[in-house]
Amino acid sequence: GTPFQSVTWNFGVKELFTWNVNNFTAPEYEGRITFFMSTGSLELRNLALTDSGEYTVNIFPPVGPSQSGTTRLEVYEPVSNVMVTSSSTELVEFSSSVSLSCSSSGSSLSFLWLNSSSEVTGSDKVQITDGGSTLTIVNVTRYDQGPFECRVSNPVSPVTSAQLTLTIYYGPENSILTISLPKEHHQEGSDISLSCSADSRPPAQFQWFLNGSALSDTGPELQLMNVQISQSGSYSCQAFNDKTLRYEMTPPASISVLGKFALR
Repeated sequence: GTPFQSVTWNFGVKELFTWNVNNFTAPEYEGRITFFMSTGSLELRNLALTDSGEYTVNIFPPVGPSQSGTTRLEVYEPVSNVMVTSSSTELVEFSSSVSLSCSSSGSSLSFLWLNSSSEVTGSDKVQITDGGSTLTIVNVTRYDQGPFECRVSNPVSPVTSAQLTLTIYYGPENSILTISLPKEHHQEGSDISLSCSADSRPPAQFQWFLNGSALSDTGPELQLMNVQISQSGSYSCQAFNDKTLRYEMTPPASISVLGKFALR
């Protein structure tokens, strides 16, 4: 004999399979299910997302009352094709904002943003929206360049995107004018070398000034060869960044040139 008089499996309200004198299998489940008579259990193969839901079994033993049980099946599509795109990859410090979007295939997705492998959380200047798939940074600084990654997961798989690094332009700042071998007075006919530096991305362009008037000289070095008394005065250097469109002038440096006889 058999342990059951009949067994019926339902998916929601739909009859999926019945075992009794006349077995019944719903047409769309033909070839996808196996019934185990010894236990009344059912194996379901080639799962699709549409198989998610509530399954109920009703068992009628040879004697005694019927018994029923319910279980829930969740089917997930694995995560794949995770990609991060940026609204812009060239940004200006303190004035640009940027949105990073994470796209992915899969179902029941959760999103996590990483900056240099550390989790990114929301703050005054960082907004995470669209169910976690969009990261917006307001008024970026040079420390917001990343690299950024998006980790997408569901109960069956986690996948991390390729890294995305932002280019953030900043400066110029901390502009400094340096005189090699500085002296209180320089002898007429000697050579004097001045250099200018600034923290800037991209590297700053430099313009030299004497007593507030622009010289024709550009570049980080100014060479005064065979210097003349007329070249005495207050030298300064202006740094310019052609991406941020910002300028910064160095503090002035004074150069005094005296005739050869005056230095005796």
